[in-house]
Amino acid sequence: MDIPAFIVDLRNQLQKPLPGKPFQLKMSSQRRIREMMSGIDTTRAVRSSVLLLLYPSANRDSLLFSLIQRPEYDGVHSGQISLPGGRFEPEDTSYAATALRESREEVGIDPETVDLIGELSELYIPPSNFVVYPFVGYAEERPSFLPDKKEVEKIIEAGLNDLMEDSNIKTKRIHVRSGITVTAPCFVIEGNIIWGATAMMLSEFREIVKRIV
Repeated sequence: MDIPAFIVDLRNQLQKPLPGKPFQLKMSSQRRIREMMSGIDTTRAVRSSVLLLLYPSANRDSLLFSLIQRPEYDGVHSGQISLPGGRFEPEDTSYAATALRESREEVGIDPETVDLIGELSELYIPPSNFVVYPFVGYAEERPSFLPDKKEVEKIIEAGLNDLMEDSNIKTKRIHVRSGITVTAPCFVIEGNIIWGATAMMLSEFREIVKRIV
């Protein structure tokens, strides 16, 4: 892969009309589809941002991106895999600033090393009442990760090639909490099951990449 050329093309694609909801819904459970199509009022939802950070692999012939697995706790996102991020705070100057701040706090990504090249479509998450603004960034070197043990059980470094591989898209019955399970499409990358809002955001990103490669 010619990484610099790919990043230029990706930046250009992110300035065009985004694939949006149809491609988010490709990786959504039927329950989530019904919720998203019901016209939910999100005016009182909590605003938040996440960062999808691309960076070169060790041999610099492909791209990686980082995900985090949340610790087990008494909450709706216990143990789930997500992109680094969190809620907008009053001191944040923008949603992009939120994504950078939260990524620094959660996994130690230095904002000075991140070139923000665009953003994806916002996404409402009914279980937590969050509206998420996803940003795409690029770092020329692998970050020196430093996970916050209270927020992050582990960091997962996933390959962009794995995200693009059709065989890694599955439908699984997933344990949510307290005996509740849901059947949903997901990405399975090196044994990690990525579903829900994160899979929906990655699905839109995947469609954008497909328009380049």
